[in-house]
Amino acid sequence: MDNILILTTGGTIDKIYFDAKSTYEVGPPNISELLAELNLSISYRIVSVLRKDSLDLTDEDRQLICDRAAEAEETRILITHGTDTMVETGTALQAITGKTIVLTGALQPALFKTSDALFNIGCGLAAVQTLKSGVYIAMSGAIFDCTKVGKNHQNNRFEPLD
Repeated sequence: MDNILILTTGGTIDKIYFDAKSTYEVGPPNISELLAELNLSISYRIVSVLRKDSLDLTDEDRQLICDRAAEAEETRILITHGTDTMVETGTALQAITGKTIVLTGALQPALFKTSDALFNIGCGLAAVQTLKSGVYIAMSGAIFDCTKVGKNHQNNRFEPLD
């Protein structure tokens, strides 16, 4: 199996809480610790690109993510990303051909016991290894074409667009 590149960009999946006087802030990528505990039989490397809430991403930030994915020797790329603008970044990544790119994230920080982070990462890793080239989103227990999905804020999940 090809080596998988994991690009981290921040978002809720990497948010941490410092103390009662603080708010949540994007911290260092949590995926290293999550994957280290799983005894996986896949080869991967992790590169931190950004540490931002996705609502704070700029066009320049999206270009940086695209550049890192395009420049990578790996053809299978998992990107951890904030959920609010995941679709926009997925759309920007569509200019890259010949690679399978899957974006995933979490609706609660990865360090929370009830977080969906580990489940979404697992779905994303399975998807990036099995899907043909293209750009996908792995969230809410499903794999979506990045152009045919939206975040339902009321129900706090990703759903296919009609």
